[in-house]
Amino acid sequence: MHPMLNTAITAARKAGDIISRYADRIDQLNIKEKEQSDFVSQVDEMAEQAIIETIRTAYKDHSILAEESGHDKTDSAFEWVIDPLDGTTNYLYGIPQYGVSIALKRDGKLYQSVIYAPYNGDLFTASKGQGATLNNRRIRVSGRSSIANALLVTGIPYKTGQDMDLYLKTLKAMAPKTAGIRRPGAACLDLAYVAAGRYDGFWEFDLNQWDIAAGVLLVQEAGGLVGDFQSGDTFMENGNIVAASPKVFRDMIKRLHPALKSED
Repeated sequence: MHPMLNTAITAARKAGDIISRYADRIDQLNIKEKEQSDFVSQVDEMAEQAIIETIRTAYKDHSILAEESGHDKTDSAFEWVIDPLDGTTNYLYGIPQYGVSIALKRDGKLYQSVIYAPYNGDLFTASKGQGATLNNRRIRVSGRSSIANALLVTGIPYKTGQDMDLYLKTLKAMAPKTAGIRRPGAACLDLAYVAAGRYDGFWEFDLNQWDIAAGVLLVQEAGGLVGDFQSGDTFMENGNIVAASPKVFRDMIKRLHPALKSED
């Protein structure tokens, strides 16, 4: 295992220990609302600090982009992208669907990733060119041959300024003849589950780098495709993302085009 991936795993487990420690003491936490319906708790901040301390101990000169503390940019070719607790709202409401997401980029390209679900111990990892694993077992995206009977996963816009009408058009386009659409509430795990073949495809609007970086590499290393809504590569910049097994990805893009074209 690559030493940088080992560092990411160690950091994710330390964050997970903090998250689990407070899971039954939510009422004792200081919780702030960054913006409407976007919460941050002491646990997010403590978990992020544990991750950063672990990384800094091993790699003092690397850049770090973290959800809560921002961008600490250096001259290093390496940059860590961290979401200490994706699915904070689920966590605060006692819903077991949240995760720690850590990605490492080298020269701007995704290089290593870890997604850890502390509530059940699932550990997803990926290294560029080396495949993806769940709990040390190799994973692959589903082999579904089309979007027919595919199980899809998405995120529903909830922040001020997000375009709910446009999202509903994409939902209406995606839903027919599938096995259903889920909205669990933690994008990092949505992507990890696509990588593991639990879902066939995922789409969402307006995500941040820390929401998707680790999951993107997992899907790609598990044999899936990731793109923006035009199947391009701007998803890390604009946060509009589709990820799926190859044939489902093709069909999802075809269904998205009419919905998006109507907005032009």
